[in-house]
Amino acid sequence: MFSYINKAVTIKIMKAIMLMFDSLNRNMLSAYGCDWTKTPNFKRLAEKTVVFENSYVGSLPCMPARREIHTGRYNFLHRSWGPIEPFDDSMPETLQKSGVYTHLISDHQHYWEDGGATYHHRYNTWEIVRGQEGDRWKGHVKDPEIPEHLGNYWRQDAINRTYMIKEEDQPQTQVFKLGLEFLEKNKNEDKWFLHLETFDPHEPFYSMQKYKDLYPHDYKGPHFDWPPYGKVTEGKDVVEHGRYQYAALLSMCDEYLGKLLDFMDANDMWKDTMLIINTDHGYLLGEHDCWAKTVHPLYDEVSHTPFFVWDPRTNIKGQRRKALVQTIDIAPTLLDYFGAPIPADCQGKSLRTVIESDTQIREGALFGHHGMQINVTDGRYVYMRDPVEGNKPLYEYTHMPTHMRALFRVDEMKTMTISEPFTFTKGTPVMKIEAIPGFQGRAREPLGTRLYDLENDPKQEKPLDDKATEERMIRLMVKLMKENDCPMEQYERMGLKEYL
Repeated sequence: MFSYINKAVTIKIMKAIMLMFDSLNRNMLSAYGCDWTKTPNFKRLAEKTVVFENSYVGSLPCMPARREIHTGRYNFLHRSWGPIEPFDDSMPETLQKSGVYTHLISDHQHYWEDGGATYHHRYNTWEIVRGQEGDRWKGHVKDPEIPEHLGNYWRQDAINRTYMIKEEDQPQTQVFKLGLEFLEKNKNEDKWFLHLETFDPHEPFYSMQKYKDLYPHDYKGPHFDWPPYGKVTEGKDVVEHGRYQYAALLSMCDEYLGKLLDFMDANDMWKDTMLIINTDHGYLLGEHDCWAKTVHPLYDEVSHTPFFVWDPRTNIKGQRRKALVQTIDIAPTLLDYFGAPIPADCQGKSLRTVIESDTQIREGALFGHHGMQINVTDGRYVYMRDPVEGNKPLYEYTHMPTHMRALFRVDEMKTMTISEPFTFTKGTPVMKIEAIPGFQGRAREPLGTRLYDLENDPKQEKPLDDKATEERMIRLMVKLMKENDCPMEQYERMGLKEYL
């Protein structure tokens, strides 16, 4: 049994819950100042936890972010979307080795695809809920009826929706039902970690009418609840409708968050249970005339994330922290909480001192997609750097050659050579395979190198022309790339060789 003592609390029984949402835009939450969405339970959450004001992504999108949650180190400089690697130190596995029981409940269908299939087996036990987005779930030979629509509306999603007409049939509802079932069964047990995860409010923004009724508006256009990944080409009324559709699904997320908070209140779990509420990244809802993510610069709406932590060892709640933190800090925070060893290859830092006294744990944070811009922030400035002409050389380094929903093609594998080990590959050589620039081949055009001052331009509307600040941010970027044992060709691809 582990015991932690500080000036506030002695914890003898230790449990932890991480509730993860997908594509959660912090600017749409009442806890971060939004005054029109209906999210009272996120506001209630802020009163019960420490709220982080400068939380940033690392690697995007879905599975790269989840690899960081497992390993506590950046993914995007070495590899695109893919599984846990044989040389990775997985946080749930490390907890298991330290006597902590781990359980995953999720409706995030990417776990069950080629590019994510090694994550769920890192837990003692796991439960899946089917049907989100284009999850290849129910088999219909006959094509479904698809309404006139704007944006996306996939065949499989149209089929899946016919099996979730009632709220109790929706994947998010089932995820929380299973989560509360686990908590009821195990609330009095010691040393467990529950990873509870819903795909919502990720697109498509499919929710029940009662949530849509929270946002009455006059829209007469075609069906639209699934924005395309690209620039906004729709009219103002469509954009407004899309934002309301997202808000409706967000309000559903808020209601089910409230059920978790109610359970913790009713069972006095705050005294011995860490609670982490997080997301993998945000989402663009017409800001910067853009929809969604992955094909645009990583504006704050995508990269600057909501993040809440209750640590029962500190007894600190209702406070805010300004220190710069990232997704990679989740793994060491949980390992530290349970007294488990933090692997040497972990780059993240435990957040205990940030929670206690807003201690600075890093001077900068890298973030990005593999093969696209490399971004860095120091908490005030954000520097987004484009690749130089051609966006090459670029390689995938992996033992697990899978994309999101497919294996690497034969023509890709024909480019394979063997690379010397990196510092984090446990002495093992890795495959070095020519990469496809951009996310899943979607975006290869230049996005435009730019520098923003978030203090004076929080909406990132006026790129700075400040050579001294840009030079300082470039040097910070290169320093952090070196600390990640970044492949040498990345410096060439980004025009940074002179800084080595």
